[in-house]
Amino acid sequence: QVQLVESGGGLVQAGGSLRLSCAASGSIFSINTMGWYRQAPGKQRELVATATSGGSTNYADSVKGRFTVSRDNAKNTVYLQMISLKPEDTAVYYCRYESRISGTYYWGQGTQVTVSS
Repeated sequence: QVQLVESGGGLVQAGGSLRLSCAASGSIFSINTMGWYRQAPGKQRELVATATSGGSTNYADSVKGRFTVSRDNAKNTVYLQMISLKPEDTAVYYCRYESRISGTYYWGQGTQVTVSS
């Protein structure tokens, strides 16, 4: 089992910034992918950004140039730095951990990000 604890969500005005953190604990495999997904009301959960333990990153087109995903492998923690936030970024943001060996994945509990116009 892997536990994910997220923090850093909140309310911000359009154009503002937020930084999300997600710390993983438990049965962590060193070769893994951690990242962020989001779900807005009435919409499907969608990928925001991911980072592998090897350093590769992937971003949704809608956040490229505004969001940066990074990780501290020693702390099993992934971050999402968000700048130039838009009202359409409003959603619950979920952290995800996936073992690249077994394919097993886990979700965090989610953290609300609200961007006011």
